[in-house]
Amino acid sequence: MELTTRGMRQNTMMSPRQVRGTVLAVLLCSALAGCGSVTASAPAGAGATSSASATSAAQAASSAPASPGAASSAPAAAAATGCSSVNQATSVTVHRVLHLVEPTRAAALAKTQHNVTLVRALFGQFCAALRHPSSAKGIVRCPADFGISYLGTFYDGHRTLAKFTYGVTGCQMVSLTTGGTTKSTMVLGAAAAAAPKLRADMAAVLGVPSLAIAQPVTGGNKAGPNK
Repeated sequence: MELTTRGMRQNTMMSPRQVRGTVLAVLLCSALAGCGSVTASAPAGAGATSSASATSAAQAASSAPASPGAASSAPAAAAATGCSSVNQATSVTVHRVLHLVEPTRAAALAKTQHNVTLVRALFGQFCAALRHPSSAKGIVRCPADFGISYLGTFYDGHRTLAKFTYGVTGCQMVSLTTGGTTKSTMVLGAAAAAAPKLRADMAAVLGVPSLAIAQPVTGGNKAGPNK
């Protein structure tokens, strides 16, 4: 029994070289164990790892001081013009244009109106007529055409919103120009029904009786700015 026991003990004994090799192997396996676990779990947890990296990057970005030009880099909303800006209009300038044959002469008339209620009412009437243009075709008779028309510009402060032409005698005609695009219509039929106060609102802006805007006015009757 003793010989058998000794033999077994000899079989279990290791040389110093084997001990060193075993220790190195254990240390190497321990060192690789962590990498092995990450590598093995990486396919299953790749999304989590990427998410964690993205979260860290987002947190770093949010904690970084804002660039002075960051706010100004966002595109500013385009300012409205034309009929989309009726409620932004603050003033209108109007000039009367006469195309009359001699010897009839009329005084020049120019007016700047700052009454916002009057300005927007007139602007709205132009847009209403243009949204419902006349469908008249062919030859249309236009009696009592004295060649009187009004040219003007609607503003929001100093910003131009639209330019207009309003022919008030004969067959009334309106046109509105915005951004190089002009829309026109005769104030007949649907257009006339959609803008029934056009003439009255023009007269209110000019500060004259409604009938006066379609009549040649002689003498020094020049209206100054209304502030």
